[in-house]
Amino acid sequence: MISSRPMGVPLAVVAFLFLCAHAAADTIVLKNGRRILALSAYEDGDKVRYLTSAGELSLPKSMVDHIEKGGAVPMASAPGAAAANLAIAPPTMQPGDSGGGEIERGAVHDGTVDREYIAKLESEARSGGEKAGLSAAIAHHAAATFEMSRGDLEHALNDERTALTFAPDAPGLLLQMAYIRLRRSEYKQALEYLERAKRFAPDNPEVAKLMGWSFYGSNKMDQAVAEWKRSLALRADPEVQAALEKALQDKLEEESYKENESSHFKLHYNGTAEPALARDVLRTLEMHFSAIESELSYTPPESIGVILYTQEAFTDITRAPSWAGALYDGRIRVPVQGLTAVDQDLSRSLKHELTHSFIAQKTHAACMDLKESCAIRAPTWIQEGMAQWMEGQRSGENASALIQEYAAGQVLPLGQLEGNWTRMKSDLARYAYAWALANVEYIVQKDGMGDINRILDRIGSGMSTEAALKEVLHSDYNDLMRSTAEYLKKTYGR
Repeated sequence: MISSRPMGVPLAVVAFLFLCAHAAADTIVLKNGRRILALSAYEDGDKVRYLTSAGELSLPKSMVDHIEKGGAVPMASAPGAAAANLAIAPPTMQPGDSGGGEIERGAVHDGTVDREYIAKLESEARSGGEKAGLSAAIAHHAAATFEMSRGDLEHALNDERTALTFAPDAPGLLLQMAYIRLRRSEYKQALEYLERAKRFAPDNPEVAKLMGWSFYGSNKMDQAVAEWKRSLALRADPEVQAALEKALQDKLEEESYKENESSHFKLHYNGTAEPALARDVLRTLEMHFSAIESELSYTPPESIGVILYTQEAFTDITRAPSWAGALYDGRIRVPVQGLTAVDQDLSRSLKHELTHSFIAQKTHAACMDLKESCAIRAPTWIQEGMAQWMEGQRSGENASALIQEYAAGQVLPLGQLEGNWTRMKSDLARYAYAWALANVEYIVQKDGMGDINRILDRIGSGMSTEAALKEVLHSDYNDLMRSTAEYLKKTYGR
């Protein structure tokens, strides 16, 4: 999630270049309305297999409505873009029952959860013994795993919580519960389950792996490094190795940094920055926190990490594109070289990135798994549109060019602005940012921030963005683009 809207190239030219810059890809359309962009997708027996930047993944064919061939390749994250870009897969440890496979197939089949079957197992558990309780736990665990695969973290959380009522000491269930909490950016709650799991499975590498993630999300770098090292000592794991390398890079850079904190932020800053600047940054962030909290009707549950860099360190650590003025990847990272106080530009940049943090947490983004999931949770066009709106930008200066592009049919479909933008050249990024702001501006001006919050809430529950738009605005992506163009013409046209 990148700040700094690029400037300087006519948008009509940018639109043409942007349309030509995308290679063909496939879109998997699920029966629940969710759309998954993939480099390629194909049917293989009862599975649909698809290729992403994270490797080949698969889905049960029963979940898929159809595959659309061709489209835009989802943009990959910038290499080494931050520890938030490290993929952490769900835990592999199972509850541990010889009949578990049969129970799982009974609980989830034909692309849905069989609630009658689960209710039957629950009834047997109330009158039966430990084995009957474990069967009910496995069924709810299977339902939670299925719901999580669909992005429905709310129902997954409820099912895993119920599973634990039947088998409270099962390490596999505790791990899965912690994983769901981590996916929701609820690091302290995740740690409580992991500490319980550690008591029953002290040498399980999955426990240490997830504890590292929990500590990293809580901005406790030393503990994160220690847990990931312990996990690797127990078992080789490329995911943990990548996470550890990034954490060590951050730790090495920040060893000489000073610390400060406020009610909602933990700040690390380079020793060359003045303490007065650090205090001013915290004061400004707290002011913006209150404003965004009010607008989005949401309060993040954890302290938000903020790092102030020199320009050189910012570039080295984040590998952000040259046009980026700051970055949010689970922590707010800002270059402040040469500043002694917060000026207007830095204040806007801080508010922009803080908006990203709020939206990521409100929609339960997995901030150690941003390769694709944050794009799926809250697509980039909503993220960047909202961040620009909150920092005070409006569409006036670009309205004329956007209106002309739409009239000439030179606009890129919104569905192709859902992915990561970090590899965009500055001219292409400027086009994307302009349309992102315009669409959010139209939604807010039409019915207020309430519609934005309703859309974000539905995305956070696992609904696809376009399905959320249809439910809240009664519009699909094409309708929204048309309405936005009409709004721009009416508001800014001459």
